[in-house]
Amino acid sequence: MAEDFNTRVIREFRENEGRVGPPFEGAPMILVHHRGRRTGAGFVAPLVYQAVGDGFAVFASKAGAPTHPEWYANLLASPETTVEVGGEHGGAEVAVRVRELTGAERDEVWEEQKRRSPGFAEYEVEAAPRVIPVLLLERR
Repeated sequence: MAEDFNTRVIREFRENEGRVGPPFEGAPMILVHHRGRRTGAGFVAPLVYQAVGDGFAVFASKAGAPTHPEWYANLLASPETTVEVGGEHGGAEVAVRVRELTGAERDEVWEEQKRRSPGFAEYEVEAAPRVIPVLLLERR
């Protein structure tokens, strides 16, 4: 059976101290652990992030889809979780608390992400009128 996309990215991340190949090559990556809000099952989402202070901003872009990704709702339902950050803590999980950014705080981080990675500007256009949520994962 062929390895699915997320499974491949997660494997590459763990085998290469947080570095992965295309299409995310060179982008800062994080593995976000979350629990299904209905099932309680554990999941891992490989995401591009932006460092914000001591935390990590992630973007519920779903590659410009018209709906939010499942991990977004799962994290809001259970905001205390863990992440894996490449090169940090010897691959150990870091405890975080999730907070959704709103207003000017969200806009500042979102605009910086579009500047750093123009593909996010494309996601914004494709997702419209959906506003792409920005979550801040703050270390606990």
